[in-house]
Amino acid sequence: MRQIVLLRGINLGPRNRIAMPQLRKLLEAAGFDDVRTYVQSGNIVLSTRRKPEGTAAACQQLIASELGLEIPAVVRTRDEMAEVVRRNPLGSVADNPKRYQVSFLDGEPDPQVIEQLSAAAADGERIEAIGREIYAWHPDGIARSKLWAALAGKGLGVKATARNWTTVTTLLEMAEE
Repeated sequence: MRQIVLLRGINLGPRNRIAMPQLRKLLEAAGFDDVRTYVQSGNIVLSTRRKPEGTAAACQQLIASELGLEIPAVVRTRDEMAEVVRRNPLGSVADNPKRYQVSFLDGEPDPQVIEQLSAAAADGERIEAIGREIYAWHPDGIARSKLWAALAGKGLGVKATARNWTTVTTLLEMAEE
């Protein structure tokens, strides 16, 4: 089964540095097949018979034991990622894929958290939570967005990592190859 592994917070500045060729070799040695990475921010497409939760746990454990880093991982199957793209609830307003983010969570967030996120949205920003994904449109960019700061923080109550729309659609394409 094709799966997409999304690592949180690697290769951002000097912390949590992981070379993608090294990561591919580690994953292949651990029994994952057809391992491919996309850009340097922890996007991996691979094949495995494991369930997504098992893939996430195995990747986290492997990175901890081999590289000494505690890196959260969130996993989606190819079919789940296809559904994320198909839904595209903000596609009618999000006209710049670099400012359109999807946060991938390892569980559904508490409705109260979604209310707090909605309250943090500035004029023009939009947010839509569906299952284990939160779609967010930041028309003025993410740099000064209070909504983005809330999404990127640890207050969601679940493991999460975000990708822009370009990365989301590219990962789906890679998983379909």
